[in-house]
Amino acid sequence: MSTATLPSVAGKLTANAPLAPLVWFKSGGAAEWLFEPKDLADLQAFLSDLDAAVPVMALGLGSNLIVRDGGVPGVVVRLGKAFATVSKSADWTLDCGAGASGILVSSTARDHGIAGLEFLRSIPGTVGGFVRMNGGAYGGEVRDILVDCDVVLRDGSLVTLPVTALHYAYRHSELPEGAIVVAARFKGRAGDPAAIQAEMDRISASREASQPLRSKTGGSTFKNPEGHKAWQLVDRAGCRGLTLGGAQVSEKHTNFLLNTGNATSAEIEALGEEVRRRVKAQSGIELEWEIQRVGNT
Repeated sequence: MSTATLPSVAGKLTANAPLAPLVWFKSGGAAEWLFEPKDLADLQAFLSDLDAAVPVMALGLGSNLIVRDGGVPGVVVRLGKAFATVSKSADWTLDCGAGASGILVSSTARDHGIAGLEFLRSIPGTVGGFVRMNGGAYGGEVRDILVDCDVVLRDGSLVTLPVTALHYAYRHSELPEGAIVVAARFKGRAGDPAAIQAEMDRISASREASQPLRSKTGGSTFKNPEGHKAWQLVDRAGCRGLTLGGAQVSEKHTNFLLNTGNATSAEIEALGEEVRRRVKAQSGIELEWEIQRVGNT
């Protein structure tokens, strides 16, 4: 796929763009094309004119993602500063661009005395990823606060979907294939800014104490099975500290995989599969991946 076959853009279009620097694991191959749209209109026009057979994938902060070593075919869309705004739009409601971080959203909520969004402080990602995956932590989930979201469909059309249209389940939504979330409205409740900050501080301290935040990791690796905690199942299966090549199960939190130096994505994914195998053998429970795995092996 050459530049001549792609629509013209106002933003930035890069061929064979390395993705490892853009994801938390710091591993994996390149995007066939990386598109960083100038604004919403640029994104819509590009998708409208792009051959419908070309796959499209959105990339946020790359925190909950394994990019396989063979790279990602088609177009990877990365939303920049134009999509990273947060503002109050109504009583206890924030209008959030899909590129805004959880820290920005929760801090803005605090500044406006909006409680109920503190848990976003603990999720290392952007609004687009939160909405797509029903992100959650510390007792909160996106489905608890989402009013609706703006989505650009694969054909370039812009639609607003109410929370009920996403049919949320645990770390799952039914967003259309190739759709890109560009904005969302989150609603909380009246709260005292000092109390909101105190809750955010509590969450930050808890994460710092229990998670390997300064490592090359992808966040929570496996979904919690009904009635169980994934990390406990992994620990009971004897996987704490388990290594494969440059990949390791964190000794601090066993539901985190680490790139200890120069691990390949293949090593990281293979280690995850070995953990799943051992947990199944020990407990009979089949862990499901929470981390998204994309691209070619």
